[in-house]
Amino acid sequence: MSVPANDIRGVLRIKPFRTLWIALGLSSLGDWLGLLALTAMAGQLAAGNYRAENFAIAGVLLLRLLPAVVVGPLGGYIADRLDRRWTLVVGDVVRFVLFASIPIVGTLWWLYVATVLIEAVSLIWLPSKDAAVPNLVPRDRLAVANQVSMVTTYGSALPAALLFTFLALINSSLVRTFNWFNGGSVDLALYFNALTFLVGALVVARLREVSGRPSSGEITEEQTNVLKAVIEGWRFVAQNRLIRGLVIGVVGAFAAGGVVIGLGRTYVTDLGGGAAGYGVLFGALFTGLAIGMALGPRFLVGLSRRRMFGLTLTAAGVSLIAVALVQNLVLVAFCTVLLGAFAGITWITGYTLLGLEVEDSIRGRTFAFVQSLTKIALAAVLAAAPAIAGSIGAHGVELPGKVTLTYNGASITFLLAGIAATAFGLVSFRQMDDRPGVSVLRDVRAVFSGHDRGFYADTGLFIAFEGGEGAGKSTQAKRLAGWLEDQGHTVTVTHEPGATDIGRELRQLLLHGASGISPRTEALLYAADKAEHVDSMIKPVLAQGAVVITDRYVDSALAYQGGGRDLSQSDLVRLSRWATGGLRPHLTVLLDVPPEAGLARGDGTPDRLEREPLEFHTRVRQQFLDLAALDPERYAVLDATRPVDELAAQIRDAVRPLLGGVGGGVGDEAGGPGGAGGADRPYDGTRGSGDDSAPPDDDFGAGNGPGDGPGDGRQGDPSRPAQTVQPRRPSEEAQA
Repeated sequence: MSVPANDIRGVLRIKPFRTLWIALGLSSLGDWLGLLALTAMAGQLAAGNYRAENFAIAGVLLLRLLPAVVVGPLGGYIADRLDRRWTLVVGDVVRFVLFASIPIVGTLWWLYVATVLIEAVSLIWLPSKDAAVPNLVPRDRLAVANQVSMVTTYGSALPAALLFTFLALINSSLVRTFNWFNGGSVDLALYFNALTFLVGALVVARLREVSGRPSSGEITEEQTNVLKAVIEGWRFVAQNRLIRGLVIGVVGAFAAGGVVIGLGRTYVTDLGGGAAGYGVLFGALFTGLAIGMALGPRFLVGLSRRRMFGLTLTAAGVSLIAVALVQNLVLVAFCTVLLGAFAGITWITGYTLLGLEVEDSIRGRTFAFVQSLTKIALAAVLAAAPAIAGSIGAHGVELPGKVTLTYNGASITFLLAGIAATAFGLVSFRQMDDRPGVSVLRDVRAVFSGHDRGFYADTGLFIAFEGGEGAGKSTQAKRLAGWLEDQGHTVTVTHEPGATDIGRELRQLLLHGASGISPRTEALLYAADKAEHVDSMIKPVLAQGAVVITDRYVDSALAYQGGGRDLSQSDLVRLSRWATGGLRPHLTVLLDVPPEAGLARGDGTPDRLEREPLEFHTRVRQQFLDLAALDPERYAVLDATRPVDELAAQIRDAVRPLLGGVGGGVGDEAGGPGGAGGADRPYDGTRGSGDDSAPPDDDFGAGNGPGDGPGDGRQGDPSRPAQTVQPRRPSEEAQA
């Protein structure tokens, strides 16, 4: 059985890429383990002087970032002129030697020199690895391959933290047990770290597929100096209020995380912990980041991205304040998980907004600016935070009962950074708030109110087609109905608005009447059409065990009235739930088409909604994609610009697993309401990655956008009745 192009399993079945992936995993594990070990050893070598210990750690962190900030472009330039396989092999061998030499030499000055050399080698190793990937996988799997590489790179942080903690504990046991083992508390971690690079070199040495080098090349425009990118990017950012708020927030989130990394070793020592405690704190931070990036946007469904960004950054600042004030390592670890989670949500939401809000022609420069600025901010924080903590020194507060409460420089610096991050969050929120005058508490309550998510019909199969203007929904709905008829199913094809007598009158008013209808009135009229449609047509057909295919149903109201008209999503969800009685489709087929392409398919007589500006339809399209991204298992997101026959085949593949639970037909897999086997449903096209205006009750939505029509994705005669396709008799099926 073929594996879809977007399936990770398909990429990992490619042996050359799998080999490179193993090497990348070892290298990434070594990088994170090295960060922990080097900072811990720097503090160990400068132990005994609070200020010197902080400055030593600051030196390591600054030297790790400095080569990338100053001479980063040269790494790619050099890598493009060397054989890639041997560049990767030699790079890992050199890093093996350098890491192994650090505990052997055992001096702070050599630790600094080795750190710079290691980072210089990495500047050449990483571009060589990135450039090799496109040569190892087919073009249609490249995006997934890059995703796997990204997850491996950053996902190695948590295993590295756990491994560092484990090795630190073993190291301490060896020192106590064997007199001949007199290494420092992190020597074993450094030796193990060196070994990961040696094994990685041996793995890549067998990978002949990455040998060779590019034909030639100059330093490209994308390889510009970091400071130049910052200067050019600021010209654009300074003129845009939204992007200005985004940049402030992203930099603030990185700075908050950087303070924890920069002062983590010292802070844990202040609390009485050792290297193992440092590993726990580091792991807690990255556990929170992973949780926030993976689950945060789904958990905060119903909160607009712009509000979510500022609120989560503010919450990250408050969490950092809690870390500073709590003087218990267990509670600190818990607060650090919260800090990481809020920072992760801020990061993923900010980057999503940048991708959506910045014009394509300047998007690359904007991302380059943000990335460059975060590097500079991170370098500054990693260097400044330990220096500030060292300058403050150690302080104690005498409490009644001969109790001394100690707040050292690390705690006070955490407190200052938390206050600053909170201020960054509030400023970003004010810059970006897309619902001024609406209570934040009201939105937050809607998120956690736990509304009923609706229900699936116990009998029959309910399929909804969604998409923007000219997507071809009616054409594909008819084709699917014909195919289902061939399988022996009874099928009813319907549409919104206008499938009922009352609906036809509402449709005439909504799409062909006066243009002065207010957005709220429009939403109420669409809801009235939907209520009549569900009660008089959809529910009775499903009760008979038949298939219902509707052209628009669940998400159009959220896309058109929510995304397009900018009405309150929570209000629209409640209205739609009430109108439909909570009935949800088993599958939503989203036909995605660029608005300009879809509108060009019109018949020359646009209705009231089609006459809306392109920006309106762009927001509608993105809202559809956002809703699909929230619950991919009940969506098939397809590229509607593909040939009609090819698109119809993809839709059949998406529906086939659901037919086992529908009487009168055959399916390849059993699947009742909700779509058993839905995880195998093919995905094609583009999915959104946010939740800007998703309903507060997760994935329930109801829609009433304009209908589409026969043949070209536009609604035909408003008076046309819903189509019911009766199953063929056995003799007719045999003849077919």
